[in-house]
Amino acid sequence: MTNAIEDNTTLDRAHQHFVTDEPAGGGVRIPILSSWRRCESLGLVPDRLAPSYRSDLDPDERIIRIAAPVLNRLEVSLARAGVGVILTDGDATVLHRRATGSALNRHLDGVCLAPGFSYAEHVVGTNGIGTALVERRPSYVSSVEHFAARLHPYVCAGAPIRDPISGRIEGIIDLTCLRSDADPKMMTMARGAASAIERRILEQYTEREQALIQALLRDGHRTRASIVPVAGEPYVRAPTEVILRAPANLMMSSRDEQILREKAAELISAACRAAVEVRLSHGQLAVLVCRPVTTAAGAEGLAVEAGLAYRPPRPPAGGGDTAPPPADSRLPRQFQLTRKAASEAELAAPEPAGAEAAEPAAGSDRWLLLVGEPRVGQLAVAARQRLELLYEASMRIGSTLDVTRTAQELADVAVPRFADHVTVDLPDSVLRGDEPTDIHEGLRRTAIHGITAGRAFRPPGDLLNYLPSAPQARCFTTGHPVLEPDPHAAAGELAGEGELAGDPACGGIPPDHGIHSLMTVPLRARGDTLGVASFYRCARAGAFEEDDLSLAEELVARAAVCIDNARRYTHEHGLALALQRSLLPRGLPEQHAVEVAHRYLPAQSGVGGDWFDVITLSSARVALVVGDVVGHGLHAAATMGRLRTAVQNFSALDLPVDELLAHLDDLVNRLDEEESTEPGGHGLIGATCLYAVYDPVSRRCTMARAGHPMPALIHPDGTVEFLDLPAGPPLGLGGLPFETAEFEVSPGSQLVLYTDGLIEDRHRDIDAGLEQLRRLLAHPDRPPEQTCQALAAAMLPAHPGDDVALLVARTHALDAERHASWELPADPTVVSSMRAAVTRKLADWGLDDIAFTTELVASELITNAIRHATGPIQVRLLHDHALICEVSDTSSTSPRLRRASSTDEGGRGLFLIAQLTRRWGVRYTSNGKVIWTEQSLPKPSTTDDHSESARPSHVC
Repeated sequence: MTNAIEDNTTLDRAHQHFVTDEPAGGGVRIPILSSWRRCESLGLVPDRLAPSYRSDLDPDERIIRIAAPVLNRLEVSLARAGVGVILTDGDATVLHRRATGSALNRHLDGVCLAPGFSYAEHVVGTNGIGTALVERRPSYVSSVEHFAARLHPYVCAGAPIRDPISGRIEGIIDLTCLRSDADPKMMTMARGAASAIERRILEQYTEREQALIQALLRDGHRTRASIVPVAGEPYVRAPTEVILRAPANLMMSSRDEQILREKAAELISAACRAAVEVRLSHGQLAVLVCRPVTTAAGAEGLAVEAGLAYRPPRPPAGGGDTAPPPADSRLPRQFQLTRKAASEAELAAPEPAGAEAAEPAAGSDRWLLLVGEPRVGQLAVAARQRLELLYEASMRIGSTLDVTRTAQELADVAVPRFADHVTVDLPDSVLRGDEPTDIHEGLRRTAIHGITAGRAFRPPGDLLNYLPSAPQARCFTTGHPVLEPDPHAAAGELAGEGELAGDPACGGIPPDHGIHSLMTVPLRARGDTLGVASFYRCARAGAFEEDDLSLAEELVARAAVCIDNARRYTHEHGLALALQRSLLPRGLPEQHAVEVAHRYLPAQSGVGGDWFDVITLSSARVALVVGDVVGHGLHAAATMGRLRTAVQNFSALDLPVDELLAHLDDLVNRLDEEESTEPGGHGLIGATCLYAVYDPVSRRCTMARAGHPMPALIHPDGTVEFLDLPAGPPLGLGGLPFETAEFEVSPGSQLVLYTDGLIEDRHRDIDAGLEQLRRLLAHPDRPPEQTCQALAAAMLPAHPGDDVALLVARTHALDAERHASWELPADPTVVSSMRAAVTRKLADWGLDDIAFTTELVASELITNAIRHATGPIQVRLLHDHALICEVSDTSSTSPRLRRASSTDEGGRGLFLIAQLTRRWGVRYTSNGKVIWTEQSLPKPSTTDDHSESARPSHVC
């Protein structure tokens, strides 16, 4: 072996900081730091090494005999390496030591690493033997990683030796040397030696089982079966039984053979004489008889014989049903011990002392089925039960992508078959879908289940602040399971006296609850610790053992992956929802044309592409938009955002509704072409849209739809009408025009726009949905907000399969006193009279503060119309949420804002208008164009009647 030169400066500094109650800092491995904390909580001090001694050791102990050949090979391979080989029992007491050279032996004797001395962690602190036993896994402890200062010159590598059948730790194999002779390969050699000893333990079981069969044959048992050793089931880990084949002429199915083997294993595990009936397929009735067997060496076991009490006759050549067994059929003579009519019922019928087994009847089908030891049989049955539990867990855990429900499924599966009480604690960050945080922020009780209901455990929802030395805290911090065979003693040491000793939130055990065993297992997935699952036993007689810990780790590992999947889904779903909600309107624009309420409800499966919008247009008009992008997920949400932005931009151009949909259809076609050319693109993009423009002055609404459901109109008298708009094609098909429809809408009516998720799902067709919608809308006196609430409560399931966008708008009309218009000839002389008319109207409206500005704006617009256009000119003022001034002419020439140079005689009119108004624009009509401006209203005065003078009235 090669010498390893280690720089222990960082570790030495960390150890000094730890023993002086300072933070250890980085550079210390988590298992070592956890061991230091355990030692500190037990009151150990680094400057004291006093291992306890036992004088009653048996030099011929079973583990020593089994390990002897392995120790011999190790001694030869390490003869010149300066490495000692130590073998301990399951309590960390040294049983055997081999070391070459008197110097090494003196060193090991100096630290009492000799037979009879205990090197348990709670006795001598962190070391390769004791720490490997506590952690139940190989442990490499180097130099100053030892808790005791006298062990700092040594390096040790310990590996547990497990019984392959029970999983119990039988001992520790440890390699120890001086730091100057250390080599990382020591850990590999220790693991290999432990595996070799475990294989020899397994051979002992096989030899005993073969001896039982030989004893059975020597006793004169005659059987038609051949003896065939068969490897055990995968979940047994090793050959724990010797299975014998049935006679070939029986032609039994593999399923029947499996049933008989499982029942035989149960009989062996029960360790009693019994006879049972087992019903097989095709009407066959088998009888199993279990009787004791003793080898020449005195080893005791059980043998199970099988025979057919009834075999159905073969059907005749012409077919026909198989005759049922006769009602008075009796067991063959050799099985007449006792009998129960119920299938698979055990019959405990002890034979009289000295009674011999009956001889088989001539020609009967009887064979030796299974031979084994009672303890091994119990383990085989337990292994099968564990496999069934794991199978059930794989079916029940992870049925949804909900973190809380998945944690509860883990608790439900484990109780009562494995534990009496189970709790699952997760950080709040995991419940939100974020990365797990440190345990110092506390763990949230997420799930709990037990055989009894009570207040002994904290209920779900409580925040638990575990003490650093509590089993749950140690488990979460180290990422390793913690087995507490005596949880009350641990609670007293870790939580202290008083209330903490019985407070589960601090690591204590609930008082007066009978809990005698505790396991805590970390929920680890993809390298992260997501939480802790705690398993308690109180009603079961047996405490948790090593094989129970392995099963718990397997259960929790499966649940951890499901919880991590749910956490990641929650995170991605939250991001997608946040993205979609950021793309939807966060607030409604100020306008008086309609009173609006809206809802967006995402689907359970994920975000979708539904959207709505309310857009203010020129001349106090408002646009109402509802759309739906095909599909779900981030791609649909992103496409929705692009389409919504496009609709807003097209609306700013004051395009007619059919033209706007045509432009939107062209945009969807271009997006689809881009997606098709990109690698991994989503292909075809489809969408529907309904676009409506309402004018509060004319009280008319113009609409067009692209493959979207028809809107509903609630008249003031309560009549509900689905407006029959021309059904345009969905967006993205291209080549087909869109048609518009115009309706007169009475003030106080309600327009209801929605997506198909409101009226259609897998359990309801669209006609039934429309009829239900009609009934729910027949309440004209209900405000829009209440209409939204009623529709969402009545028409949407708890977990909708499609997202829904809903927009309800109650229309208002602008009072006739709030707008004025004038028809003017194209004559420059009318400009002055028009300025005077505008001033008078503003005075009537109480807007004298902006009269001069409005007079200047109107004069400039009228002058431009007279100079650059032909035909009659119309001027209109609207007093709404802003003062709107419009000038219409018959020209289609669009004015353009430009910066005039100092030598230009004109070109400053529109620049002046842009500076004096809030916004301005051009809207084209069938007869020409309209140039409009908006001015903010002056702030209301402090008088009591300011609200009436500043706010326009509406007819409802």
